[in-house]
Amino acid sequence: MSTPGRLYGVGLGPGDPELVTVKAARLISAAPVVAYHCARHGNSIARSVADPYLRDGQIEERLMYPLTVETTDHPGGYAGAMADFYTESAELLAGHLAAGRDVVLLAEGDPLFFSSYMHMHKRLADRFDAEIVPGVTSVSGASAALGIPLVEGEETLTVLPGTAEHDELVTHIRSGEALAVMKLGRTFGKVRDALAQAGRLDEAWYVERASTARQRVERVIDVDPESVPYFSLVVVPGRRNNPLAGSVLSTRSSANASDRLKELGQPPTPPDQPLQQPVEPDEPLGEVRVETTLTTGEPSRTTGHVTVVGLGPGPSDQTTPQVTAALAEATDLVGYTTYLKRLTPHPGQRVHATDNRVEAERAAFALDLAARGARVAVVSSGDPGVFAMATAVAEVAAEPAWRHVPVRVLPGVSAAQAVAAAVGAPLGHDFAVFSISDLLKPWSVIEQRIRAAIAADLVFAVYNPASSKRTEQILAFQTLLDALVPPGRVLIQGRDVGGSGERLRLLTVAEFDPSTVDMRTLLIVGSSQTRIVRRPGGDLAYTPRSYPDHA
Repeated sequence: MSTPGRLYGVGLGPGDPELVTVKAARLISAAPVVAYHCARHGNSIARSVADPYLRDGQIEERLMYPLTVETTDHPGGYAGAMADFYTESAELLAGHLAAGRDVVLLAEGDPLFFSSYMHMHKRLADRFDAEIVPGVTSVSGASAALGIPLVEGEETLTVLPGTAEHDELVTHIRSGEALAVMKLGRTFGKVRDALAQAGRLDEAWYVERASTARQRVERVIDVDPESVPYFSLVVVPGRRNNPLAGSVLSTRSSANASDRLKELGQPPTPPDQPLQQPVEPDEPLGEVRVETTLTTGEPSRTTGHVTVVGLGPGPSDQTTPQVTAALAEATDLVGYTTYLKRLTPHPGQRVHATDNRVEAERAAFALDLAARGARVAVVSSGDPGVFAMATAVAEVAAEPAWRHVPVRVLPGVSAAQAVAAAVGAPLGHDFAVFSISDLLKPWSVIEQRIRAAIAADLVFAVYNPASSKRTEQILAFQTLLDALVPPGRVLIQGRDVGGSGERLRLLTVAEFDPSTVDMRTLLIVGSSQTRIVRRPGGDLAYTPRSYPDHA
C-alpha cells in the first residue's frame, strides 16, 4: 500500500502574488494536486493569486460552492446544503490523499482565518497528516493599505463578521478599540448603520481588494453600498493613531489640572441646596477638587449626554458588556478617584477624578460637560442605582439648568448580588437592602426600617456598616439583632468579593463580631427560613423559594 499523502492548507495572503510566502510558493509548485474553492461562475481568486507558482501536469480540483447568496430547496436549508458540499469535497480530496498524493488546498488570506479551508481540515485532519502554512490576513493587508498603525501599546483589536446580528455588531463596536469588520458585500449597509449607532462611523475606513491593482481605500461615510464587493472590509484603527478620531499628540497632556479645567470650562456653581454627601465619608467636607488628566489625543465631540455606569463589585469580568461599551464611547470619565483607577482610559479620553465627598458637585460637573457636547460616563462601583451615583445625577439633572441633557443609567452587579452569589442563594426569596450610615438619614429611621424588615421576616443586606471613624452604628445594629432575632439566625459576612482580599464567612448572629467589619464589608441577615448547609462539595447558604404556609 502507498503512503498516504499530506494535506497542506496554504495561505495566499490578501491578493498580491508577491505576498505569498516562500514556503507557500514552494509547496504550490511541488504539489501533485492543487485544490481551490470557487463560486458557481467557476472563477477562483485563490487560483489567480497562486497562478505564478503553478506548473504543467498538476491535477487541479475545483471545489465549486453549490450556492453563495441564493436560496435553496435543500431540506437542511443553507447550512445543510453547505455541510453536504464540504463533506463531498473532503471525500474528493481524501481520494487523492489515500492514493499517496499530497494535496495543496489554497486559501485567500490565512487558512484558519474566516476561510473555507477549516471545513476541510476538520473533516480530514484526523485521517491524514495536515500542515497549515499561514498567510498574510486581509486585516493586515488593509492596515498596510491605509498606512495607519492598527493597534499600539495596550490597544486591543476586535474582528467581526458583517453577517453578525445588528445589535451584536453595535455592542462590539461600542466596546472595541481597534476594529476590523469582514464579510461585507450585502451586509455593508447594516455594518455602516451599526457604526453610526455606536458613534464610530466618523472613525471608520473602507478597504477593498487590499494589495491588488484594484485596491480602493475610502472613508466609510463616502462609500456607495451598491458598489461594495464581498472582498472588502471596514477598519477602525485604534484612536491613538487614527486621524479620523482626531488622534494628535497634544501638548496639553503636560499641563496642570487647573489649566485643563479652563480649557474644558470650570465646574458650575453648585445650586442653592444642602450639600449632599455619599454614605461613607467620616472627615469634614473640604474644598471641592476635580483632578483632570488628558490622555494622548483629542476626543471627537458629538451630541452630549451623561451615562451613569456601575463597574460591578471589583473583578473586571463582572463589568457588563453594556457598561464596557459605554465606557469605550465616552469622551470624559468622571468619578471617585478609587473607582477610576480600575479603568484604563483610551487615548483622547479626559479623566476627571474627585474625592468621595462631593456627589452633587460631581454630578453637576458631568452634566455641564455633557451640555458642552461631551459624552460623559459617571463611574460608580457595584450598581450605580444602589447607594451610588445614579440618584445624585438624577437629582441634579432635575434642576432647570440641566433638563435638556440626556441621562441614562446602566446597571451593574451590586455588592449584595456578588456576596449572595459567592455563598449560594440567600436572596432567593423576598429581601430588603439598607445602608446603616446615618450621614444622610437619622439613626431613628434606620432602626425603624430594620425593625420592620425583621418583623416582616425578610432577608436583608446591609451596606456601609462601619469605617475606621464610624463604629457606633454597627454596634447599635448588633444590639438590635441580639434583641430581635434568635441567636441562630443566619448572618453572612462578605468582604472584597472577587478581589485579592476576598473573605466570606457563614455565621450566626451569635457568632458575629462587629470589630471585623469595615467599609468594604457587606452583611446579609437571613430570614427565619434561611439555611446554611455544610457540604463536602462546599458550604451553601440559601433561602427557600416557598414559605411554610405554602410549601
